[in-house]
Amino acid sequence: MQSELFAEANRESAAPGQRWVRQSSKMLRVDTRGLDVIAAKGAMVAYQGEIQFEHESSGSMTKFLKQAVTGEGAPLMRMSGQGEVFLARDAQDIFTVELAEEGLTVNGDSLLAFDHTLDWDITMMRGAGMMAGGLFNLQISGRGTVAVSCDGQPLVLDCSQQPTYVDPQAAVCWSSNLTPSIVSTTTFRSMLRGGTGEAFQLAFHGPGFVVVQPSEGRPKPAQAASGSGNSGSSDGRQGLLGGLFN
Repeated sequence: MQSELFAEANRESAAPGQRWVRQSSKMLRVDTRGLDVIAAKGAMVAYQGEIQFEHESSGSMTKFLKQAVTGEGAPLMRMSGQGEVFLARDAQDIFTVELAEEGLTVNGDSLLAFDHTLDWDITMMRGAGMMAGGLFNLQISGRGTVAVSCDGQPLVLDCSQQPTYVDPQAAVCWSSNLTPSIVSTTTFRSMLRGGTGEAFQLAFHGPGFVVVQPSEGRPKPAQAASGSGNSGSSDGRQGLLGGLFN
């Protein structure tokens, strides 16, 4: 049998010792042998070998209380066993970040997976209100690998030289030492004239970076937005909160 489908670029490949390998710009292969991986539920598209999938609980009362306030619980799963798991999300681009006792803050919609040895917590955005599109993100720290999805080719902006402003839905992740705040450039006069469509931005300034995607996110199906049965309050949790707590 012959087909361009069987070209080397479409076949699984990994160098010896590599656990996190991009099969393509839009698919990630993770070897679970010897180290569990925490992933967003629904991110698995295929696996080989003997893999167990379990719901990943919050792990602490503090996280549980934060999740109780923000939604019904973080949809994370633990993958363990002897094999490889292939991860993807809506054909989005994927990149990995190696943390060496460092921290990364990730938009909930962009989180794909991370080593279970990393610490994670839910963080509140300073100065954010429900009108700004959300309140919370996920902060990951320690030593290990984090995989992030991005709707298009990502752009990395250095925030150390000058103030940097990013649309909340376009911010993928940033250095955890940065503490962004919500700012608004909309004036009352502009609102009376119909607004600009760019009412709120995240303001970054300091030693660090922010990753920006060329998109303000993909529309969520109406059923997903109201699936919790509490659609009246779920709208304000989107954006920065992303799908992390739905």
